[in-house]
Amino acid sequence: MLKLWGRVNSVNVKKALWCLEELKLPCERVDAGMQYGVVNTPEYRRMNPNGLVPTLEDDGFVLWESHTIVRYLAAKHGKGTLWPQDERVRANANRWMDWTFTFLNAFRPVFWGLVRTPPEKRDAAAIEEGRKKSAELLGMLDAVLASRPYVAGSAFSMGDIPIGCHVQLWMRLPIERPSHPGLQAWFARLLERPAYRKVVDIPLS
Repeated sequence: MLKLWGRVNSVNVKKALWCLEELKLPCERVDAGMQYGVVNTPEYRRMNPNGLVPTLEDDGFVLWESHTIVRYLAAKHGKGTLWPQDERVRANANRWMDWTFTFLNAFRPVFWGLVRTPPEKRDAAAIEEGRKKSAELLGMLDAVLASRPYVAGSAFSMGDIPIGCHVQLWMRLPIERPSHPGLQAWFARLLERPAYRKVVDIPLS
């Protein structure tokens, strides 16, 4: 059986969990990271020298980096669904998976400032700067989603998973958001997916 280390409120762990749920793959999950510890033990560091989550084990094969885990599971278990058969569609999916890191760099001060930082220690200027930059970047995604239902084309794929996890945080934070009709319609489509509601759209913590 697959084994995954990581806490359920980690956005990167959510990516792996969502992929597993979509593929209906049974998996043993071990709480790790932040309040659970584990990640700094010698045993964990031998698996993942970064000391981060998630880490996946598949019959002795150990893998870390959340987007790589999603790609691996999609390629192994989701050919023709999460893993598009068409090379250009698959390239589009990969493009948006990698672009997610661009969005994350802008969005991190917003999420960490509002969710993981006590009010008296928040940097309001950094949060607002991050909010504006995040909104600007999401305008790029919104423009794409104005002409197609999912990031890589007409069907849901692995490309929707990483950015879909971060957009859930964007949509649930108490912040000002510009009108992005394509993005909002896509988010509504994601919310129709039982796997997304189960492991991604959970209370912020």
